[in-house]
Amino acid sequence: MALRNKLMVINAGSSSLKFKLFQMGQAGEGGALSAIASGVCERVGDPSASFLRAKANGSEESKAQHAMPDHTSALGAVAQYLSSAFTGDFTKEVHGVGHRVVHGRHMSQPALISAEVRSTIEQAADLAPLHNPPNLMGIDAALQTFAGVAVFDTAFHQTMPPAAFMYALPYELYTERAIRRYGFHGTSYNVDTSMGLTPLEGLMMGTRCGDIDPAITSYLAAKGMSPKEIDQMMNKKSGFLGLAGNADLRNHAEARFGPHVGGDAAERSRLAVDVYIRRVRKYLGAYFVHLDGQVDAIVFSAGIGENSAPMRREFCRGMEFAGVKIDEVKNEGAGVGKAADVAAADSRVRILVLPTDEELSIAQQTVDVIAAASSSAAAA
Repeated sequence: MALRNKLMVINAGSSSLKFKLFQMGQAGEGGALSAIASGVCERVGDPSASFLRAKANGSEESKAQHAMPDHTSALGAVAQYLSSAFTGDFTKEVHGVGHRVVHGRHMSQPALISAEVRSTIEQAADLAPLHNPPNLMGIDAALQTFAGVAVFDTAFHQTMPPAAFMYALPYELYTERAIRRYGFHGTSYNVDTSMGLTPLEGLMMGTRCGDIDPAITSYLAAKGMSPKEIDQMMNKKSGFLGLAGNADLRNHAEARFGPHVGGDAAERSRLAVDVYIRRVRKYLGAYFVHLDGQVDAIVFSAGIGENSAPMRREFCRGMEFAGVKIDEVKNEGAGVGKAADVAAADSRVRILVLPTDEELSIAQQTVDVIAAASSSAAAA
């Protein structure tokens, strides 16, 4: 009998399927998880152009064409790749699959996927239309072969107090329609959140507008835009794309922090970055107040946090009054993918650059859920 000592994490998008495979350590090794393979299926749904990029056991990344008309065939391509990369029957070695799910409504813990859990994910699709439908596609594809666990972006934020998650709307909208702040991206951090009922609230992003005056929507509707057009504009045509014509922050950061370049495009890039910095600093200040000034550390992670020293510098600029003082040399020398403390020696608050690993967090939670389910079944 094959030893079920591997665990997979899947993050399914509308036209992609990302995966990461972990080796589960023995009990004597503390049950540690180590990543042994990862990759992404791209252009799922376009069989003539879909392909798989993947690497395993430290090898160079490979790229191969695969006809992937749907997520089931994409997962089949992943299984085929992993079976060739590892000896034995891969499908019989997988202990379970952890799925990243963006919106879980009331779900406050990761959960073994059942008909009820699947229904909850489906019901939340109208609140996260860009994420939950493809998340379900990945779940349905994997459940044909593997036990599945849903890990929700919203789960941690269910612990927020009512004063933090309630909107100042008629109370019946909360009791009857579950309208409240849910928060997202809680799979790799555990704090308050700038996001709300949907991922649209909060900071501006590549194509999302973030916080706006809600009256803008009714104003645009009165001018003839349909609800669908307004939603599409706010989710897919705003943010850096809307302000500066490109969703990739790196292009705009170069215009903002690199050699000065004239022209309207460069000016709009600089404006977009300045809007973003201002909004980050506003939230940073708000969280300092919520914590009564008792802040141990500011943590920068993921794309911007790990990769942009100038952005970290601007976020922390002028905050010496709050005990935050960045070391310019350490900040510039912080390497991508490595943990670093870039605070000055006399800074009361540490300023940390930490690589995020959402897949590892999902994998750890998946192991815990499956173990708990196994224990309950044995006890019964």
